[in-house]
Amino acid sequence: MPLNTDTRRTADEKEPAATPAEPAAPETSQEAASSEAPAETSPETPSSPTPDETAPEAPSSGTPTETPPKTPSSGTPDTPGAAEPVADATGPVAEGTRTDAADGAERADRTDQAGDTAPAPGAPDATPAPAPDATPDPAPAPSGPLSRLRAARRTWREGHPTAARALRDGVTVLAAVLVLAALLLPNRMHMRPAQFVRIPVEALFGAALLVTLPRRWRLLAAWVCGLGLGALTVLNFFDMGFYEFLGRRFDIVIDWALLGDAKSYLNDTLGKGGTTAVLLGALVLVLVLIVLIALAVVRLGELLARHRHTTGRTLLILSMVWMVCAVLGLRIDGVPLASQHSIALARSRAEAVRDTLRDEREFAKTAKADAFGNTPPAQLVPDLRGKDMMFTFIESYGRSAIEDPVMAPGVNKTLAASTEALAKSGFHARSGWLTSATYGGSSWLGHSTFLSGLWIDNQNRYRTVTNSDHLSLTKAFRKTGDWDTVGIMPGVQKGWPEAKFYGLDKVYNAFQMGYEGPKFSWSTMPDQYALEAFQRLEHGKKRDKPLMSEIILTSSHQPWAPVPKMVDWGEVGDGSVYDSIEKAGKRPGDVFYDSTKVKQEYGRSIQYSVTALTQFLQRYGDKDTVLVFLGDHQPVAKVSGDGADHQVPVSIVAKDPKVLDKIADWHFTEGLRPAKDAPVWRMSSFRDRFLTAYGSTPHPSKG
Repeated sequence: MPLNTDTRRTADEKEPAATPAEPAAPETSQEAASSEAPAETSPETPSSPTPDETAPEAPSSGTPTETPPKTPSSGTPDTPGAAEPVADATGPVAEGTRTDAADGAERADRTDQAGDTAPAPGAPDATPAPAPDATPDPAPAPSGPLSRLRAARRTWREGHPTAARALRDGVTVLAAVLVLAALLLPNRMHMRPAQFVRIPVEALFGAALLVTLPRRWRLLAAWVCGLGLGALTVLNFFDMGFYEFLGRRFDIVIDWALLGDAKSYLNDTLGKGGTTAVLLGALVLVLVLIVLIALAVVRLGELLARHRHTTGRTLLILSMVWMVCAVLGLRIDGVPLASQHSIALARSRAEAVRDTLRDEREFAKTAKADAFGNTPPAQLVPDLRGKDMMFTFIESYGRSAIEDPVMAPGVNKTLAASTEALAKSGFHARSGWLTSATYGGSSWLGHSTFLSGLWIDNQNRYRTVTNSDHLSLTKAFRKTGDWDTVGIMPGVQKGWPEAKFYGLDKVYNAFQMGYEGPKFSWSTMPDQYALEAFQRLEHGKKRDKPLMSEIILTSSHQPWAPVPKMVDWGEVGDGSVYDSIEKAGKRPGDVFYDSTKVKQEYGRSIQYSVTALTQFLQRYGDKDTVLVFLGDHQPVAKVSGDGADHQVPVSIVAKDPKVLDKIADWHFTEGLRPAKDAPVWRMSSFRDRFLTAYGSTPHPSKG
C-alpha cells in the first residue's frame, strides 16, 4: 500500500495512465531540496519519520499511485516568500513541494493504513513525534504587580461580563461628568445649578481635535489637555479660598509666598501635627484631582475615536446649538447657555500675569516719587512737637462691625460707652472711614498703605516699598530727631527687617514682652497685656524726648475664639491670670464654621480691643498724648458678608483741642463711631493729609 504521493485527488477523479509531472513551483522552504525533482524521480520520504513506522517504502516508479480521498487542508509555509501551492479538489500539487500540514497528513495516512489496532504490549509507541513547532509555548505567567493586576482584571471581566460592562459604562459617565464639571466650575464659593448645564465650547474644540489625531498624538494631546484642565481646576479652588478670605483672586505670580503665612496660621490654630495632616491631605487631593481629570480626558478621547462617525455628527449638532445660543444670547437663570468659561479664565490669568509683571516695574518708579521725600526735618509735623504719638491698628476692625445687624448693637454700645468715658477724662475724638488696600487678611498691606501713602495691595508692592527709601509716616517722626520711636508687635514671631522702613528705633516682638500666659488661638497675647507691657517697657519711662509708637493689637484676629476678657489692670502681671480665661473660652471649631456664632464672637473681640485701648488711654494718657487708631481691613466674607466694601473706621483722639482743630476741615464725625455719611478716603491718602494738616511742607523727590 503506497505511503507517499505528490498529488491530492477527490473520490470522483479517475487516475490517468501516465501523466507527466507539472513543472515544480519555486522553492520556498529552507528544508526543501536545493534543485527541482524530475517527474520520474520518486517523491521524497517524510523528513522526520519515527523509528516505529513499519509501513513499506514508497515505490520508485514514476507512475503516481492512487490514494484514498482526503479533505483538503491548508498550511502555513515555514518561511515567507513566494506563494506556495495549496492542494484543492481540482488539481495536483507540484511535485517536490512540501508543507508541514501535508507531511503531517501523510504520516497520519500511513499510520491509519498500517492498521487501527493498538500496538502489542511492550512494543514501542508508533505515534509520530510532533514537529518542533506543532505545539505553541505556554504563555508566561504574569510577573510584576501591574501584570498580575491586569490578569486579575481580565479574569474578572471574563467571569462577570454584565457587571464589567456596567462598571465600564459607569466609569465613562463619571469621566464625562468630571470633565464637564471642571470646564464649567466657577472660581467663587457660591454656585448655582444653572452654571453646570451649559454647553462648553472648550469640550467641542477638544473633542474635534482628539477625533482627528492618530492614536499616538491623540494620547499625547489628551494628557496635555487633561493636565492643563486639572491645573486650571486647582487654581479655581485657590480662587475660591482667596475670595472667601482675602476678597480677591489668587495671583499665580506673587501669592505663593502667602502659603508660608497660611502654614504659620495653621500651626497656631491646629498645632504642628494638625497642620502636617492638613497640608499632606491637601497635596494628595490636588495631585489626585489633576490625575483623575487627565485620565478622564484620555478615556473620553479613546471612546470618541472608536465612534468617529457618531462623534462627528454629534459635534456638528452641538456646535450649531452652541452658535445659536451665543447669537441669540440665550440664558438660564441669568447664565449664558453658550459657555466659554475655561477659555475666559485662562485668558484672564494670562492677562493678570502680564499686569503683575508690568505693575512691578512701574511701581518701583512710583515708590521713588514722594511729595515729602526731600522735606527738611524741621519742616515735618512741626504742629505736633512735644506730643506722645500712638499709631495703633486694631486687627480686622471693619465697617461691618459698626453696621452689621448681628455685631453692631454690641460694638456700637462699646463705642458709645468709650466715647463717654474718654470725655470724662478730657479726651475727645473725631472719626471717619478709610478704604483699605486689603480685605480679610494680609494686614501688613493695610499697615504699609496707611503709613507709606502708597497703594500696597500685593506682596510685590510691599517688598518694593519696604526696601526703598520712601518716607513712611512713622519714619517722618524719627527723621525730625525730636522723637524716640518704638514698635509693639505681638504678632511678629520672627525677624522683621521692615522696622527700618517704618523708622523704629526699637521693636518688641511676641517673645520680648515677658508674657507667660496662654495663646488665644493665633493671637500670642491679649491686647490688654500688650498695652500694659508697652507702658512698663517704654511709655511709662521718663525720657528726654516724646515717644512715637506703632502698636499692632491682635486679639481680634480670626478665628475669634477664644476671646480674652478684661481683668483689673493691676492684676495683669506676667499674663498667667489669663490661663483660666483661655481654658473657659470657646474653641475655634465651635465658632468659625457657624455663620451666626462667628459674627457674635468677632463682635466681642472688637469690643474687647476697643475697650482695652481706650482704658489704657484713660489710665496712662495725658494732655500731650495723641492717639490715632484704625482697623487694618474688613473681616472675612463669612463675617462681613459677600460683596462687602473694604472700608474701616479711623479715629483721632487727643486732650489738646488744637490737635483736633487742625483737622476740622476733614469733616470727621465727633466721637469714636463714624457716621454713615462721614468722609471716605483711600487709605493711601491719609499720610499726605495728616502731614499737611500738622504743618509739614512738601518737598518732592522724583522717581
